[in-house]
Amino acid sequence: MPDYDGLMDTDFDAFQQSLDADPTAAGLFAPDSAPVFAARAPGRLDVMGGIADYSGSLVAEMPIRQAAVVAAQRDDPAEGAVTVVSANAAEANLTPKVVLPAEVFTNPVSLLRWLRDCPPPSRWAGYAAGALSILRAEGLVPRKAGARLFVRSEVPLGAGVSSSAAIEVASMRAICAAFEVPLSDGLVLARLCQRVEHEVLDAPCGIMDQVTSALGEAGKLLLLLCQPYQVQGTVALPPGYSVFGIDSGVTHSVAGDAYTKVRVAAFMGYKILADKAGSGFSGYLCNVSPDTYKALIPERLPETMNGAAFLGAHGGTFDTVTSVEPTETYPVRAAAEHAIHEMVRVTRFVECLREGSEGAMQEAAIHMLASHDSYSKCGLGSRETDLLVSDATAHEAVLGAKITGGGSGGTVCVLCREDAEERMAKSIADEYQIRTGLQPRIIRGTSPGALASEVRQVKVG
Repeated sequence: MPDYDGLMDTDFDAFQQSLDADPTAAGLFAPDSAPVFAARAPGRLDVMGGIADYSGSLVAEMPIRQAAVVAAQRDDPAEGAVTVVSANAAEANLTPKVVLPAEVFTNPVSLLRWLRDCPPPSRWAGYAAGALSILRAEGLVPRKAGARLFVRSEVPLGAGVSSSAAIEVASMRAICAAFEVPLSDGLVLARLCQRVEHEVLDAPCGIMDQVTSALGEAGKLLLLLCQPYQVQGTVALPPGYSVFGIDSGVTHSVAGDAYTKVRVAAFMGYKILADKAGSGFSGYLCNVSPDTYKALIPERLPETMNGAAFLGAHGGTFDTVTSVEPTETYPVRAAAEHAIHEMVRVTRFVECLREGSEGAMQEAAIHMLASHDSYSKCGLGSRETDLLVSDATAHEAVLGAKITGGGSGGTVCVLCREDAEERMAKSIADEYQIRTGLQPRIIRGTSPGALASEVRQVKVG
């Protein structure tokens, strides 16, 4: 069995070395002031479920090897300002040091407005500083609490493997330690971090990323029923099989227009079905079975629907983090049908893994490919990820592949024979680079979620 404790030690050691060597971080932490605490949280590979999380689906997520480590020191006494330094910002053309003024922490909306108005290369700081804003709003830290944060992340940015959730979870844990806020419940931690996305970053994401980053188990798929967040245990891949990711190099964002449009469309479809049935289906679209859907609307939902027409007929959706734009046209049928069928696909996929036979694994691969095709129907596919899936599945050692997370680029998840994983990853990546000129990144390996490691005190000065 891999030495996961040693792996996490390696991450903390690399973090300490970065902190000691980074000139931008010089003087960030006051050695004679409050102690500095660091926390670690991994990214995740979305194996099945993806965008259906906000519709209440079952999802299957693997914590990845790459992780973020964030250190926090309370600025006490403070006027509420927050300074954030990143060890990785310069290589991503981002501002390495961002100072957020005290007045923007009055409430999360104030911070959201400030981030919208600040230069784009500085907006990354919201993922770390947003944790303090939410904690202040909850009354868990002093009203004028300030902090100093240092971020080091190896999770690829914009690849759809939850670089944001990793920073949020690590930041939330480190800040809580700095202010002596007890936070041992992984689901509470995940919910607070999801609020950073919703209230500070205006990103209407589901909660699977934050839960996996907090509670994931190395080498296993975390099973989460997103109603709203019920952990259903874990499942391991059968012996002889493995999954890995290949980042297409096409940047993904859950704050993007396409992702939001599909989310709104799914909730529009849900409201139409709820009005037709006179039932809310216990609060989630994924509780509508394919048979119930066919019985309610034999002719299926409209392929597209104008926002104004929907609002006139149905008065709005149940979603609390998005709204229907009257002038927009939405892919209602594809978005709603994706959620309805994805619940079935994920459920059966997990059953196939538990069965573990060759036939069951071939069926699991079919469900992955069906999910990939459904993303494209929603408008969340991309030429590059289609190419990766096509190239990957042309190899005999590969069973299936699919786009992941919020789609529109990002990472493709590949299911293959375990003994061929390294060879397949390199071959697929090399072929892709030749055909597109893009530089793919291979995402292999796994590591424990944040709560598997203790928050550690950091040496400064």
